[in-house]
Amino acid sequence: MHRRPTISDDGFGPDGSDGLDAFRYGQDTIREIEVAEVGDVTGRSLLHLRCRSGLDTLSWARRGAEYVVGLDSSEPAVDAARELASDLGLGPDRAAFVTADLYDAAGAAPDSAYDIVHTGAGTLSRLPDLRRWAEAAASLVAPGGFLHLAEFHPLTGLLDDETGARVVRDYVSGDPFDESPYEDPDFDVPAVRHPIGEVVTAVADAGLRIDFLHEHDMALFERFGSLEPRGTSSHHPPDGSRVPLLYSLRATRP
Repeated sequence: MHRRPTISDDGFGPDGSDGLDAFRYGQDTIREIEVAEVGDVTGRSLLHLRCRSGLDTLSWARRGAEYVVGLDSSEPAVDAARELASDLGLGPDRAAFVTADLYDAAGAAPDSAYDIVHTGAGTLSRLPDLRRWAEAAASLVAPGGFLHLAEFHPLTGLLDDETGARVVRDYVSGDPFDESPYEDPDFDVPAVRHPIGEVVTAVADAGLRIDFLHEHDMALFERFGSLEPRGTSSHHPPDGSRVPLLYSLRATRP
């Protein structure tokens, strides 16, 4: 079983101190697909659901977002994010962080609506009630704004953990994984399979218009031994083996 590095959501490896030092000196943790799909954030407000220790959230502020809010259920992670924001000279008028359950985001976020609501990989698989999450997230999207998410492709949960070459689990059962692809001490529920159709339907039923659904042949860590690292925060199948490992979705409030 893989144990995810402490801040791998934010683009760094297991030695978090080196990663934080690099970030303080200008390291950007936003990935290319997010840059391309979210677009220019200059002058916009952005809410990051499950912000972890805040590196991605603060990266959006560095990219020009006028106001960013990070929300996470882990109080130690939020405390670390606030400390880092203070170190960077970003006060709560530019970067605020809130401890709350993701289902309760609508009541916990400091403002009622944001131009962009974003969530990263590893979040939805730990939320059994996807419709409740989608309703909370959608309620925080301002008119003309959008929800953007990047998530591990459900296909990765079907394949054997050793090689990623054999289908060993059921795609549509909705049962928890026999073994989680990674351990996360901040969640007390097992990882649940959410087929992509369930995600799209939940977001659409929450009142948002689906702009796109993209699938990507890259992972954020070495989920299978056959993956090859490229750059600092992505792993890809060997050439000639095109398997979707990540997907992304954007949905707009008309």
